[in-house]
Amino acid sequence: MSESIGANTGTSILLEEVTKQYPGQVKPAVGGLTLEIPAGSLVMFVGPSGCGKTTTLKMINRLIEPTGGKIVINGQDVTKMDGDTLRRGIGYVIQAGGLFPHMTVATNIGLVPKMLGWDKAKIAERVDELLELVSLDPAIYRDRYPKELSGGQQQRVGVARALAADPPVLLMDEPFGAVDPITRQRLQDELLNIQSEVQKTIVCVTHDFDEAVKLGDWIAIFDEGAQLVQYDSPERILANPANEFVENFIGSGAGLKQLTLTRVNEVELVEAVTALPGDLASDVLSKLQGAGAPTAVVLDSRRRPLRRLTRRQLSRMQLVDDTVDASMPVVSDQSTLNDALDTMLVASADTAVVTGRREVFQGLINVQTIMEAISAANSAVGGDEAPVGLNSGAIPALSVENAMAAQTPSAEEPR
Repeated sequence: MSESIGANTGTSILLEEVTKQYPGQVKPAVGGLTLEIPAGSLVMFVGPSGCGKTTTLKMINRLIEPTGGKIVINGQDVTKMDGDTLRRGIGYVIQAGGLFPHMTVATNIGLVPKMLGWDKAKIAERVDELLELVSLDPAIYRDRYPKELSGGQQQRVGVARALAADPPVLLMDEPFGAVDPITRQRLQDELLNIQSEVQKTIVCVTHDFDEAVKLGDWIAIFDEGAQLVQYDSPERILANPANEFVENFIGSGAGLKQLTLTRVNEVELVEAVTALPGDLASDVLSKLQGAGAPTAVVLDSRRRPLRRLTRRQLSRMQLVDDTVDASMPVVSDQSTLNDALDTMLVASADTAVVTGRREVFQGLINVQTIMEAISAANSAVGGDEAPVGLNSGAIPALSVENAMAAQTPSAEEPR
């Protein structure tokens, strides 16, 4: 790897016996951590406050300099690189997006590409591409300032900025911790949608174990001093917690958390009768009666759902209009069954509208589908072997060569 870590897709990361010892402290903040992060995977760091997970994250891009050990990205020990060059090749997202308030959305997103010498036309094209990727209309948002955005929109722009120079690695420090639960769920779904397209190597710190289960291909659970207690797939951690510490961290309701392991796009959706603004209401009503369906979903010109109309509502109008129902229960196809069930319960509904990338309508999901999915779930827990993860003294430390030669799971591992 040259004096840059640029790449279009994710690359492997290896922390080899990495230590961070602060002056005046008896115990290290991070003690002899060896951790393999496979290329293209989404790895979640979880653990109690002060356990060293954020310190570990920041050592990857050397916002915090390690006291000892190696950090190897795509085969190169980046502790020997210029720090500024390293950070320009790694995306970084913090709470509330960390946007510069005096800059427009477009200027915020284009900051790193400008530093790298991209021309104005290329930067403008990249800004619009990324705003589309995070489901923000460029024509509406590119010239706005952060104060004119909601918290969720600011966080989307923060993700877009982190991806601007197409880095292979994306680091996220409690990225969704400052937004409300509904926005948090939507941002989680959006991250999964984005990852399905860009396949970066993502390392994310969170205090929320449910978020770790939902997002992570692999979960690293830390105790004090970044002692790695368990590093495995969400399925195996839920089924076989390593010890009492992990059991307590998972908390009660482990069985219900299994709902978080299955996504809406893994179950069969219910087809729906759809309509467009301007359609004859009588024609839509006839389609509903023929299909034996109770409601029709009204879509805009980009096939995004606007609202649902009952037979009674259709019988009272001539043309379908473009009214938007903000209370309509909607979930992403990346949502978990737990998210879908919760959305339906909050809306007192037995079905929810499902959308995919760019909020395009996919179908409907109902309570019966979720119950059947739970009943049919395979209780066997399998999958690829977990990546390398240990602290010095736990077992003999692996060399960089041996660790990188270890079994590397596919980024397509079911979540």
